[in-house]
Amino acid sequence: MTMAYKLKDPSILSELHPGDRITADLFVSENPDADVLLDHIVVVSQARADYKPAVQYHVPAPGDAVPDFKLINQDGKPIHLAQYSGKALLITFIYTRCPLPNFCPRVTRNFATIEEQLATSPALFAKTHLLCISFDPENDTPARLRAYGAAYMGGDDKASFKHWDFAVASKQNLPDIAQFFNVGITNEADSTITHTLSTTLIGPDGKVVRFYPGNEWTAGQITTDLRQLLKL
Repeated sequence: MTMAYKLKDPSILSELHPGDRITADLFVSENPDADVLLDHIVVVSQARADYKPAVQYHVPAPGDAVPDFKLINQDGKPIHLAQYSGKALLITFIYTRCPLPNFCPRVTRNFATIEEQLATSPALFAKTHLLCISFDPENDTPARLRAYGAAYMGGDDKASFKHWDFAVASKQNLPDIAQFFNVGITNEADSTITHTLSTTLIGPDGKVVRFYPGNEWTAGQITTDLRQLLKL
């Protein structure tokens, strides 16, 4: 079955070719007469061999080894993904200035619910870690990340961030991190950032277990996946 969709940004057509494989966000209005729109389109496989986009994105797949990306967390301390080896690591991407309630705020609220659910099982809590990564290094300072995280955690004491980190990628590391986790990022003229949504579950062995695109996944779904992964 083939369905036709309109593009929120028609100019993207110049970057697309018949047969390309893409990921995108589908926007459906509560108004039944409104158009269904595609936005935040990322080409993950090109049909034309002679065409090479400026950025080649990778969609995390089960079994993919995750590079040891380096970040700075809400305490201003350097962290890297390999330090969570032995635990199940859940990663998502946000920026603290995001104005769209169904994007970064929704994902962060879901993480807050996951944090609450995991805390009900000490064994599960001990074998997991949550990480929100900002792709806005110019604005998301450690102090801002800490304030943002505290708002969702309901507190700012030291214990609040032991299980859930908020971190930012450097300008130098950001392109590689965004490409690996399939995060399309466009800095707009009004200083906002248009972006795709990307959440990834990484196993204790440092390999991808599952990739959750968009924002349709639920906290309960991921908590169940964590229980199954860790057999708890």
